[in-house]
Amino acid sequence: MRSWLVVPCVCLAVTAVLVPVGAQQQPVIQGPTIKSKPTVTVPVYTTVTDPQRRLVPGLVKEDFKIFDNEKEQPVTLFDNEVRPITVVVMLDTSGSMTLNIEFVKQAAEQFAIRLLPQDKARIGAFNDKIELDAEFTNNRDKLTTSIRELDFGNGTRLWDAVDISLDALETVEGRKVIVLFTDGDDTQSKMSLGKVLDRARANEVMVYGIGFQSEFQLPGGGRQRTRPDRGLKRIAEETGGGYFELNKADDLGSTFTRVEQELHSQYLLGFSPPQLDGKVHKLELRMTRPGMIGRARKSYLASPEPLPSTASSGSKPSAR
Repeated sequence: MRSWLVVPCVCLAVTAVLVPVGAQQQPVIQGPTIKSKPTVTVPVYTTVTDPQRRLVPGLVKEDFKIFDNEKEQPVTLFDNEVRPITVVVMLDTSGSMTLNIEFVKQAAEQFAIRLLPQDKARIGAFNDKIELDAEFTNNRDKLTTSIRELDFGNGTRLWDAVDISLDALETVEGRKVIVLFTDGDDTQSKMSLGKVLDRARANEVMVYGIGFQSEFQLPGGGRQRTRPDRGLKRIAEETGGGYFELNKADDLGSTFTRVEQELHSQYLLGFSPPQLDGKVHKLELRMTRPGMIGRARKSYLASPEPLPSTASSGSKPSAR
């Protein structure tokens, strides 16, 4: 039987982590953009598709333009190598998911099975409580077992679940991702969308959102239809992840698989920020090749200093 990490409700600040891209390239920052010698590079992970939504390989640096607060910046870093990811898969297991939870579990299992050997993941769930595996692993058997053992509950602590996922990724180096699934509105979180979005932006975490329109049985009879929280799309778009909204359980498997494919098919672009003023800067990506559709995060924090951390080491012991 696996051990669960159940986490208290504490909002934490974020620590910046520097990750070099290669000896011949400028360093890429994972975390808030901070001053580095001799230069600083803001990483922009980018998904490119054609009009038929097929992923597009083989592009070159000249196919991309980056704008910081509406001013074009030279692309100083370009790389299309597959990079490992560290991912938290967080699933909604609230009461409204009763009729569809097995479909979601099967879809999440397919995502876990397709992770590359260098990838690592933790599995979590949220309802009126939040569950999260104790550690990151690349053991597919452990991951699929964790998915099968997820519990039901009442309520939907969506943004608290994102906050817990950010805590788990806080000290991780390299690419950091949250895959977030829900079929309804947040109902019980103490954290807000705005606060977790700020944290995700500052700590360079990409969020993929999968929303599902489900149907569940009411206690007094009849059925009620749900729609995913509108904030799910916003946090996915702001951080550069994809957003998918489904109304058929049969589409869950292919959607989770699509997320995995995108994460291992993205281009890494970078630029040197014109100023480190401690403010949130607007980012815009444009494609120069006709018909290509690029997707990347829409903002970054131009912080001159790392943010202080109040995180303690080790596991957090109590319920959140």
